[in-house]
Amino acid sequence: MSGAGISCSDFHFALHVFRVESGLNYSSSISGIIGTRKISRKEPDLPLPLRWRWKLDRLREQLAGMFGGKKAPGRPRLCPNCGTLVGASATRCHQCGASMTFSLAAASKTLSRLLPTTSPVTYALLTLSCLFYAVTLMLTVRIHGFQAPSGGSLSALFQLGAIDPKVTIRFGSSLPLPYNLIQPWRFIMAIFLHASLLHIGFNMWVLMDVGPLVEEVYGSARYLFIYVVTGVGGYILSSAIGGRQSVGGSGALLGLIGVLLALTRGRQNASLQMLRGSLIRWLIYIAVLGFLGWGMIDNFAHLGGGLTGYLLGRIIPAREPVDPHDRRVANALGWGAGLAVALSFALMAMTFFHAG
Repeated sequence: MSGAGISCSDFHFALHVFRVESGLNYSSSISGIIGTRKISRKEPDLPLPLRWRWKLDRLREQLAGMFGGKKAPGRPRLCPNCGTLVGASATRCHQCGASMTFSLAAASKTLSRLLPTTSPVTYALLTLSCLFYAVTLMLTVRIHGFQAPSGGSLSALFQLGAIDPKVTIRFGSSLPLPYNLIQPWRFIMAIFLHASLLHIGFNMWVLMDVGPLVEEVYGSARYLFIYVVTGVGGYILSSAIGGRQSVGGSGALLGLIGVLLALTRGRQNASLQMLRGSLIRWLIYIAVLGFLGWGMIDNFAHLGGGLTGYLLGRIIPAREPVDPHDRRVANALGWGAGLAVALSFALMAMTFFHAG
């Protein structure tokens, strides 16, 4: 083939140089009568990881279902109320009759996916309290600017990060009983408001120390109910007898201690007796602080919350719900308390912006 100006050996050599310089791996084979050359590119076989292939298969199934293709077969599910395994197409549990989609148990299960797996209500209460403190602190700074605490060292410590009382009144601090009866949402809003940095710091420390224990014993739904009801009980007594402006979650925290005291009453278990001794020491410390800080500390809210918690501890079983009936009751209590808190927030906001 010299008439074309290039020999066959020169062509092979040029092809070899191109393959080496480009980094490609080619294989060649001669077929046909006139010796035509077929060149095929070989690439290394790199299989996808199993997790990627599983995700791609799931995505392909979802896309096929969206565009009218063959849908993947449904899988059995667990009833959110009693935990019984039911069919994929079932709308109600055959064991307890609860709806698989529209029920308090189903809503609770959906909400639990958005919250921490450990002590979710405790962390939610902590977040709400800190959020309201941050908002009220910013409004106080906006009104008065940054001011250094005055007075002695102890007085300055109590005044550090102090909130203007006018701000807490607008956000829902507890007032004398006649005013609270006109605006009953104040009984709940006052639980999430705090007067200073030391106030919220001490309360949130106690909350994170006691709250997870009560939530583990009673379950998240009943724990929320206990926290809200004991806080309200504290402010009912405080507004009826004390008759002054008050804020803070202390009444609800004393309610948690009261619940644990009721739980340990009459128990001979050594660990429960140790817990009871620690709780009693806590109460003594709080009583001493209340006496020393009379006029600054709402002792009536402490007393009302503690008594309410003790009564609830004698009524509510000290265990998580164990059967469908218990779960329905617990979900009703928890959602009732949650809706009361949400409604109080909404009424506070309406009053706040209307007054502003």
